[in-house]
Amino acid sequence: MPNWGGGATCAACEKTVYHAEEIQCNGRSFHKTCFICMTCRKGLDSATVAAHESEVYCKSCYGKKYGPKGYGYGQGAGALSSDPADTDSKSKTELTKPTNPNPSKFAQKLGSTDRCPRCSKAVYAAEKIMGAGKAWHKTCFRCALCGKSLESTTVTDKDGELYCKVCYAKNFGPKGRGLGNPGVVEDATV
Repeated sequence: MPNWGGGATCAACEKTVYHAEEIQCNGRSFHKTCFICMTCRKGLDSATVAAHESEVYCKSCYGKKYGPKGYGYGQGAGALSSDPADTDSKSKTELTKPTNPNPSKFAQKLGSTDRCPRCSKAVYAAEKIMGAGKAWHKTCFRCALCGKSLESTTVTDKDGELYCKVCYAKNFGPKGRGLGNPGVVEDATV
């Protein structure tokens, strides 16, 4: 079937991957939401991915499946693990169940039911920025007081609202002399 102006095909779901949501690994393209470990289903990124042939794994699952075996390699009784016990016994449908019991069919298809706290509209993966524990649109990720666009290095939050560092310091920072606020001025003529 011809690809009319779309992107590459996702290696996991075999649907079109557009540039804004594309992740490439081993010369193959993935949707951000499809770039997950083949075993434990955790989300992957460039620091946590380990590829084997045409499959992608988190480093932990890759080590368990393809790493060295035997005494001293974390396979014995003394090995520590933060993974849930016996993940392989869970059915595939249990691992892929949506957390929201009643999302709309449209939201299920696009994989998002997050709502932006600023505009209350749905936030999809291609436009999502996380801040204050919530998903925001890129255009809504602004200081609540001055409206300045924020980045991960300039954002601070208080009570679920976002502020630039300057506005946060003026309104919620320490007050008093020597802290950028007018205080008692001493007479210099002693």
